[in-house]
Amino acid sequence: MRRDRASVLFIAIAGNDNPLPAATVTPKPCAMLETLYVKDFAIVQNAEITFGQGLTVVTGETGAGKSLIVDALLLLAGGRGDSGMVRHGCDRAELSARFAIGDRADLLAWLREEDLDDEGACQLRRVIRSEGSSRAWINGRPVALTQLKALGERLIEIHGQHEHQTLLDRGAQLDLLDTFGGHADARGEVARLAQAWRTVQGRIATLTGGADHGERIEWLAHQVDELERHALDADAFAALEDTHRRLANAGQLVQGCAGLAERLDGDGEFALARLVARTHADSQRLAELDPRLAALVELLEAARIQVDEAGDTLARYQDALDLDPERLAETEAQLARLHELSRKHRRPMGELKALADTLREELETLRGAGTELERLRAEAARVETGYAAAATVLSGARAATAARLGEAVTALMTELGMAGRFEAALEPDDGAEPAAAGRERCEFLVSTNPGQPPRPLRKVASGGELSRIGLAIEVAALGADATGTMVFDEVDSGVGGAVAEIVGQKLRRLAARCQVLCVTHLPQVAAQGHQHLRVAKSSDAASTTVRIEGLDEGARRDEVARMLGGIEITRQTLAHARQMLDSARQAG
Repeated sequence: MRRDRASVLFIAIAGNDNPLPAATVTPKPCAMLETLYVKDFAIVQNAEITFGQGLTVVTGETGAGKSLIVDALLLLAGGRGDSGMVRHGCDRAELSARFAIGDRADLLAWLREEDLDDEGACQLRRVIRSEGSSRAWINGRPVALTQLKALGERLIEIHGQHEHQTLLDRGAQLDLLDTFGGHADARGEVARLAQAWRTVQGRIATLTGGADHGERIEWLAHQVDELERHALDADAFAALEDTHRRLANAGQLVQGCAGLAERLDGDGEFALARLVARTHADSQRLAELDPRLAALVELLEAARIQVDEAGDTLARYQDALDLDPERLAETEAQLARLHELSRKHRRPMGELKALADTLREELETLRGAGTELERLRAEAARVETGYAAAATVLSGARAATAARLGEAVTALMTELGMAGRFEAALEPDDGAEPAAAGRERCEFLVSTNPGQPPRPLRKVASGGELSRIGLAIEVAALGADATGTMVFDEVDSGVGGAVAEIVGQKLRRLAARCQVLCVTHLPQVAAQGHQHLRVAKSSDAASTTVRIEGLDEGARRDEVARMLGGIEITRQTLAHARQMLDSARQAG
């Protein structure tokens, strides 16, 4: 029987099943990671982890391999793999993950479009071999890495400990602002109109740019006139060749026809007409003696008629056949002109007429370029007007969103122990052409000390400050999209004390909107988890292995105490750890 993933966490490591209680979290109807299985991956021999709703924290000693879970999810989301990820001495590493996609219509539609749907199932699998090759499957069907990545981007969002560096890129800042404000439709319309404008401008450039069109028109007019005067289609060209052949061989035809006429119905005794007539008369006399020869008489009668008709046809041909040197000269001259045009245009003589039609179309197009240009310029003006209207709507939405984002991040910065303020400043884009991103650029500005004017984020914040500001921005902006599982790999580095506790609270609050997995070294963050995984590494003379285990309440207290107290765990440290866990639970 399938257990409720929202209320119970199960972890099976190296073949051991350890059912562990987990905090109950109200499920959100979205996609979420249910299980992760890895075998012979890095220094992990065999591990199967079952996840639930809410915030799952992953802790362990430095160097224990806490981030291996994140690395496995990165590979299952389409990241690049290599042979170094295969456990030493093994042929291959195997990874698989199962997601519950719930009512995510977009995921179901994507799976159907790719012919990968399987009654609502969503399972990713990847195998990396020791020689470096890899294969991927979705719902048991082989897929390309691009397909695995496309689905992974819809299922899971991973933020590494240096992920905030992308916030220094102005393009990424504008993307984040649009995601936070839900501007996908407005931005898509702006991008569509910008592309339409570029397409029209490209057609205008084709008609107006390049070579001198006047010279091209003059050249085309001459070629079309010449071809239309002399070029013939395939049938007419074949008829011309027949006429030339007949005229060139008229003498031989006259002489040959005279010989045929003599043999058919000449004055000689052995002319065919006479022989057939005599044979027919003889057969009639014999048929009077034996009626069975009547059929022969009929056949010979038909032969006599056919011979007479052949003679008449030959006579008519002879009457029409004459020697016409002038006509022969004309056909030879016409063929010579066609041969010259064929060599000039590098086309067979029978295809010159089709070439004339093609050149005529180009000539008409160029002659009508003025009308076409006028139409295209009107279309460009219409598209540009539409773009201006769409860009204005997007600009207004961005201005309102920038104010909201600034207020939200400033408030979070204060909670994270940073004075000052944050702004998402919009600057007009000086580009003269419609841009797919709209008419403005975005610059994140921050003031880390009261009284100082805001300056660009990329120029102000130190490493620790940037980490906290980045976390504030992420907490404020994340969850705006449909991603159901968010993974944080030590994004809380550089903070501690009360600020660390606030970071944990923010992650726990984010977990009310989506499933959150956080690799952390801070006890304040670890205490906020709904579920807790501990990663431990052990070595002997032959090998090194990693064990991933789920912690019950007592083990959680001991782990948080270890993170608080270091080597010596005192009664006071344990009490502090218990207090932190109770406080997080009571906060909701």
